[in-house]
Amino acid sequence: MGLHPPIEPYDHGLLDVGDGNRVYWETCGNPDGKPAVVLHGGPGSGTSANHRRYFDPAAYRIVLLDQRGAGRSRPRASDHDTDMSVNTTAHVMADLERLRGHLGIERWLVWGVSWGSVLALRYAQTHPGVVSELVLTGVATGSRAEVELLTRGLGKIFPAAHERFLAELPEGEREDPVAAYHRLLESPDPRVRARAARAWTDWETATIPAPPGSVARYEDPEFRLGFARTVTHYWAHDHFLGEGGDQGVVLRDAHLLEGVPGTLVQGSLDFGNLLGIVWRLHHAWPGSRLVIVDEAGHDAGAVGDDALLRATDTYARPTT
Repeated sequence: MGLHPPIEPYDHGLLDVGDGNRVYWETCGNPDGKPAVVLHGGPGSGTSANHRRYFDPAAYRIVLLDQRGAGRSRPRASDHDTDMSVNTTAHVMADLERLRGHLGIERWLVWGVSWGSVLALRYAQTHPGVVSELVLTGVATGSRAEVELLTRGLGKIFPAAHERFLAELPEGEREDPVAAYHRLLESPDPRVRARAARAWTDWETATIPAPPGSVARYEDPEFRLGFARTVTHYWAHDHFLGEGGDQGVVLRDAHLLEGVPGTLVQGSLDFGNLLGIVWRLHHAWPGSRLVIVDEAGHDAGAVGDDALLRATDTYARPTT
């Protein structure tokens, strides 16, 4: 099946969302088509041109944005002076609403990957009526248990890489690597920040290999620093979602998604899903469809891409 051919935006800009932040956005495809917005991963990864290609450009008005601090948005999280206290889940959801109003969109399909799936789910739960459908891949819910798995539990599967990951931390801080790395990445010493960012992204690529074509960004010191700083900022604060018990807020409130059609595309070998989160979400969300891609990881690969394309093609058709 394959992704749609590459396309270029017909409009773009920097939207002033307050707090000194300007969020980059772009639109491509059909200006009169069904609105859809892409929520990238990380937090802090930024969008890519490939994200445009998951939608039929004749059917969709495709909206991409770089979340606060990421990609082409300003200021960058990689700049030490950037105020991260105004980069939270609530702030980013408010940015989505401001952008939706700016573009004159009433409702839109929300497409999210990894952290973007967490954001998409919570946005749909807290903004009823503005999300027409959800298409999610590399699914997560932002629970504390998932963070614990990714930073400590996977050490049993990748012991050598985990030993290197912890070796960057003072011995007394290794029980809570997220808090420890968050502290290092806020250090006034640029050398300390750079070492921490390198170690953090080395651990990420050891456990969640980057999809083809995106490896180069991990060799960019500025990307590494902004990415690692944003991820640890969110993870150290429970994704700014609040307390939701062991299962987390998003899974606890899955019933609020009733009436929102959705497709979940998940690699069966995604280490981030060893807790069965996507299966539990699917069974708690009336109207969702789960597609498991065998022998695929966090990036569900070509088979996963085909499933995502089938979902957006299906949702492009008017319902009767």
